[in-house]
Amino acid sequence: VQLQASGGGLVQPGGSLRLSCAASGFALEDYAIGWFRQAPGKGREWVSCVTGSDGNTYYADSVKGRFTVSRDNANYLVYLQMNSLKPEDTAVYYCAANWYCTTQATDFRYWGHGTLVTVSS
Repeated sequence: VQLQASGGGLVQPGGSLRLSCAASGFALEDYAIGWFRQAPGKGREWVSCVTGSDGNTYYADSVKGRFTVSRDNANYLVYLQMNSLKPEDTAVYYCAANWYCTTQATDFRYWGHGTLVTVSS
């Protein structure tokens, strides 16, 4: 089982980025995919989650209305579209897989390497 997040970079406040999570080695449609982030000096924070087969989505209050999670099971990809980015969104972003959506990082069984998002002018 492998997950790899990509698409991070430097963006100005108010800008947008789309992160991708590429999955391999398992049937993506059987798993919920969560997005977490970790800012410098802080703990890992839950951002969003999308369930496996029915694609229900969940968001942290801090990103609701700005971020959108989606999935393309046929191509083993999950996306996190991030709009109206703020400096406080700066963090390393991770995707993770679990049987169900939860906000607890410790519940997620599989993790990918993160991708750095920096929001700065």
